[in-house]
Amino acid sequence: MEVVWKRQWGLLVWFSVMIQFFLLSHCHLKYPQGSFSSSSFFSVVGSVAFQEEPIESGDEQWHCENHCVTSYGNLRGIKYHGVENLLDDGLDRDDRGYWDCSWEDVNGSNSKQSMILGDRFQVIMQTNNQVEVSFKTTWKSSDPLPALNVDKRYVMLSGSSGFYTYAIYERLKGWPGMFLWETRIVFKLSQKWFQYMAISDTRQRIMPTIADRERGQSLAYPEAVLLKNPMNSELEGEVDDKYQYSSESKNDRVHGWISLNSGIGFWIITPSYEFHAYECSLHWSSSKCYIENGEPWKKVFGPVFIHLNSVSDKTKATSLWGDAKQQTWKEIVSWPYSFPHSPDFLKSDQRGSVIGQLSVQDQYLKVGNGPARFAHVGLAAPEDARSWEYQTKGYQFWTRTDEHGNFYIKAVLPGAYNLHAWVSGVMGNYMYEATVTVTPGSVTKLPPLVFKPPRDGPTLWEIGIPNRHAAEFYVPNVTKNINTLYLEQDKFRQYGLWERYAELYPENDLVFTVGTSDYAKDWFFAHVLRRLPDGKFKATTWQIVFDLPKVDKAGTYKLRLVLAAAHMAEVQVRVNRRDAIRPDFTTGPTGRDNAIARHGIHGVQRSFTAALPGSLFVNGRNTIFLHQPRNQEAFQGVMYDYIRLEGPPQSTH
Repeated sequence: MEVVWKRQWGLLVWFSVMIQFFLLSHCHLKYPQGSFSSSSFFSVVGSVAFQEEPIESGDEQWHCENHCVTSYGNLRGIKYHGVENLLDDGLDRDDRGYWDCSWEDVNGSNSKQSMILGDRFQVIMQTNNQVEVSFKTTWKSSDPLPALNVDKRYVMLSGSSGFYTYAIYERLKGWPGMFLWETRIVFKLSQKWFQYMAISDTRQRIMPTIADRERGQSLAYPEAVLLKNPMNSELEGEVDDKYQYSSESKNDRVHGWISLNSGIGFWIITPSYEFHAYECSLHWSSSKCYIENGEPWKKVFGPVFIHLNSVSDKTKATSLWGDAKQQTWKEIVSWPYSFPHSPDFLKSDQRGSVIGQLSVQDQYLKVGNGPARFAHVGLAAPEDARSWEYQTKGYQFWTRTDEHGNFYIKAVLPGAYNLHAWVSGVMGNYMYEATVTVTPGSVTKLPPLVFKPPRDGPTLWEIGIPNRHAAEFYVPNVTKNINTLYLEQDKFRQYGLWERYAELYPENDLVFTVGTSDYAKDWFFAHVLRRLPDGKFKATTWQIVFDLPKVDKAGTYKLRLVLAAAHMAEVQVRVNRRDAIRPDFTTGPTGRDNAIARHGIHGVQRSFTAALPGSLFVNGRNTIFLHQPRNQEAFQGVMYDYIRLEGPPQSTH
């Protein structure tokens, strides 16, 4: 179906639609004549009728292609501001803009990638101000597809500089179990027009083309290539790797591309990340979104806003980023939207809110007691007592406290939740002991909340800051395979940093001496393996050297070991006996977040406490050995968030 709006409003969107009409060999949709002021981007008009001949009304035309037998609700093209198609029309028409998902059946076979193709089309709403269309797909047991019903929606509003899309995923009771790895909406933009990508104020640049990548040299994994003879000679010798452009959901409210030669911007705006609270990806951790046999499930993904903007002076095309940020704020303050017509997307009056105050109480903490300033506070379904980070199927609602520890979580869907919190600079995670129940239109006021962090004794020494990441540690400069965007910022995003460890420590592993070493200079940000000349990898052992003037031999010391990331790794702890066969403590095999390879600075946080008898220590100089023994491949290792040694309770060290 070609959907052509009056050209004075500048935007054209083509859909591929599958519609079955048993008695017609051709079918056409007509919207009667109607329009808005020239300030509008769209003309949204009239009722729907089916005719046997093409219908044209001025500049308007709706047309079902291919004799009504193909198409699935995928976007074939977007015309805007004189450009015939912003999408890549060199691709197959159903491979330009689409929803898809990665999944496995209940038997856990290899992950499959499936495009979500609608088999039923319906106009949900049609007025002079709004059109909402639906493309539904219904699962059949004979289908080699994920056991999901999906309702894809597209919404166009009068005067809006773009369009909205969202999808309702549903599984009925009795359906077979499945794993859902991830789901997404994809727009493949024309390389002819779009060369410049913007993620944040400081992460913007001209990007290489697909052809540049094809000419490049493959590196350690397919996503990373060394550019050779690129069309833009300034990119010569740089690394291109998609993982260098990842962002945390809380920071990724808007991202997009700019056409420098046409002065057009294409942006995806996410006004709320409540639906991002699903861990369906190996890019993040080893957890899968597992929906059990017979378990009913429903979730709304979106809406997100596809924002288009333009500037007449093409030399100022990069200023479109500022406009996109302003539009993002408008979308955020409009959430939850009032216009989606699916009853599964709840409006403001169907939601509730939660207010409260959080404080920190730690008798051994010198700084940080009192109001939990600027803490992260959130609601998550009580489906997993371990952590909100392991949630997979539901929604989450997060906010930050003010300087007095007050918080207000708004627009919460009705239901029962656990309340979680964490405070930068304070070890541990808080969870309110009672279930928080939210009802439509309610304001739930909680009693004063007190976070008592994990603690058994006084701090003897600590390394790092408990902030859930490893950015405060030493991240080296790269000596080759550079991305110039990260020479002065976010250096951890550079390719190949795992190889720099062996260059900095060619013979002996890292030794950190408490009191003289500086973790910002002397603690490598990732505990990685050492590559040997034959290509194999050697396990590494780090040392923490410290003094204890007087050991309490009858007491128990606690080593708090908090990992910011881990991938197929293990940390073994030995006290003063490097070669002891059995470690004094081990984390056991842990993690699959692959943050080292994917240029992250954290994955899923994991906390461990080693109870160490005083008999292991000596008066004077002591050494704790941290051994990472698993050495099958390059990216096995951990990132530390925070390490603390506590003395026995009431210790006077």
